[in-house]
Amino acid sequence: MLQRKPGSKRFPMRLNIKKGRVDMTHGSGGRAMAQLIEELFASHLDNELLAQGNDQAAFSVPAGRMVMSTDGHVVSPLFFPGGDIGSLSVHGTVNDVVMSGAKPLYLSASFILEEGFPLADLDKIVASMAKAAEETGTPIVTGDTKVVEKGKGDGVFISTTGIGIVPDGLILSGDQVQPGDKILVSGYIGDHGVAIMSSRENLEFETSIASDSQPLHDLVADMVREVPEIRCMRDPTRGGVASTLNELAQQSSTGMRLQEEAIPVRPEVHAACELLGLDPLYVANEGKLIAICPADQAEKLLNVMRAHPKGQDAAIIGEVVEDEHSFVTMETVFGGQRIVDWLAGEQLPRIC
Repeated sequence: MLQRKPGSKRFPMRLNIKKGRVDMTHGSGGRAMAQLIEELFASHLDNELLAQGNDQAAFSVPAGRMVMSTDGHVVSPLFFPGGDIGSLSVHGTVNDVVMSGAKPLYLSASFILEEGFPLADLDKIVASMAKAAEETGTPIVTGDTKVVEKGKGDGVFISTTGIGIVPDGLILSGDQVQPGDKILVSGYIGDHGVAIMSSRENLEFETSIASDSQPLHDLVADMVREVPEIRCMRDPTRGGVASTLNELAQQSSTGMRLQEEAIPVRPEVHAACELLGLDPLYVANEGKLIAICPADQAEKLLNVMRAHPKGQDAAIIGEVVEDEHSFVTMETVFGGQRIVDWLAGEQLPRIC
């Protein structure tokens, strides 16, 4: 991805990042592409491995089991309350890696740019990625850039891949879940989805909700250190808490029983969902996690989560039960019960 560091004398005129736009030559593999990489990408993402200028990154890893995850990011709009596609692409992949209990190590990034996309916006996105990568200690060590014709993309799409290392002896997996286990969530749900909806041109409404997009590596590190008996963790992104729990119920051949009054949802999110006919349980999150642990460890785990800024609103929201049908059910605030089924379609496209 990187040819040389910024400041090379190969280019007589610097990129006009403030007013310039992506054109087809930026994806040609020639001088224009090299200049874009040097003066925009490398100025933000520069690190020792990336600066080697190879088509791959070579590195040593500590002992343990290696974890790898990859994700594509097509969120619309690209900039939203609480984040943008750049930080989201880092947070999303880092969180997928750390749900295994791993320490994240490195990232790769691939950009699909649309002809005519403002270089100033691209610069903001890459700067945001760099800040997020630095925060999580996961440098972007290799990548790729492609350009498509105007009208055949939507500004920018980003694919990221991350790797991490799980310590020996730590195994977090959905098939470990057992009846009697408790279900915890790290905080208020639905914030990301509502923040995106509030920014959509055809869904615009006033709300103070910002996306919860954030990396969870430090919260997870505290959790697995203090309560290594955790069965599994998942980040409830697309499809929200409901779809995530249905996945886990199927994976473990168990059922899940939730308590509606225990599930943390902001009043603003409730109001927005009522207005749009949505259920907060199905709304996407980008900075929350679900953890399932043995019942005798639940209070300890809850206290560990609440002691961390990213888990201060954590709650125990239900338990795992025996159920040959693997249903997820919820006891409502009115004393009734309802099935929390799989999401039948997609509540809102382009959410992440």
